[in-house]
Amino acid sequence: MQCRQCPYPQASCRGTACPNGAEVCGILNVDKPEGWTSHDVVARIRRLSGQRRVGHAGALDPFATGVLLVCLGQATRVSEYLMELPKRYHAIVRFGAATDTYDATGRVVEKTERVPEDLAAIEALLPQFTGRILQTPPPYSALKVAGQPAYRRTRRGEAVEMEPRPVQVYELKVLSWVPPDLELEVLCGKGTYIRSLAHDLGQAAGSAAHLASLRRTAVGGFAVEEATPLAEIEAAFEAGSWKELLYPIDEALLQYPALIVSREQVQRLLQGQPISADGLPDGALHRVYGPDGEFVALVEGDQTAGLWRPHKVLLCR
Repeated sequence: MQCRQCPYPQASCRGTACPNGAEVCGILNVDKPEGWTSHDVVARIRRLSGQRRVGHAGALDPFATGVLLVCLGQATRVSEYLMELPKRYHAIVRFGAATDTYDATGRVVEKTERVPEDLAAIEALLPQFTGRILQTPPPYSALKVAGQPAYRRTRRGEAVEMEPRPVQVYELKVLSWVPPDLELEVLCGKGTYIRSLAHDLGQAAGSAAHLASLRRTAVGGFAVEEATPLAEIEAAFEAGSWKELLYPIDEALLQYPALIVSREQVQRLLQGQPISADGLPDGALHRVYGPDGEFVALVEGDQTAGLWRPHKVLLCR
């Protein structure tokens, strides 16, 4: 089988850079295993693919599993849009103990026999953690404080003051309550820490709690049911079939309306020039496809000038 970018067979690219120098472009939906950092996964994909431009679109903690989107080539330029997509998690919150990391990997800093009396007591607390809320990130997080990741300062024994930040929690649903474990499904926006949610639930309940397990089940339309375990991705590299696992770059942009333009207009966009528009609201982003269905760019509307201006040219060559 030949790859789309060049005449070489896929086996020629196995575990190395393409012999023709063509850069592979696309998104891998990885089912991250427990114990791996997101950086570990990116480094493994970078080594296997032989490409420099590889990155993830939203980190997962090492103890968490599930959907980790890894972007290759031009797709690294759409990671910002992937990060804005809602994320769904399956979480288990364990009452009775709080840890310094807010999860099961940390040191226990508080123990209590007090746990919520029943499910009704828990459900009464959930509205205060739903909607647009202020959330304080864990001191063991990658957020920078005075130029350094908070977790590094915390590990050195420094007192780290984490500032509350606005986050969006769209849905917070109880799946089961078998004391001391509360099973939750969470749909939330960018920057939400499920570890903090677990910790704060414990405090609100007059108890103590930490996150016992976490699995990311979806990022936008990328579901864990369609994710590929890392071990299977490694096997696909060995077999030379890994490119079949790639999602096209425009899968990250389905939230924007689509346009089909002429070949002449495609050429103008590729040269960074605007094309004529009709009735497009200012600032509105649209996906643009050529007449052959190939994704070309994101364009932005300029109603005053009557133009679509190239916002990002994303054609995979």
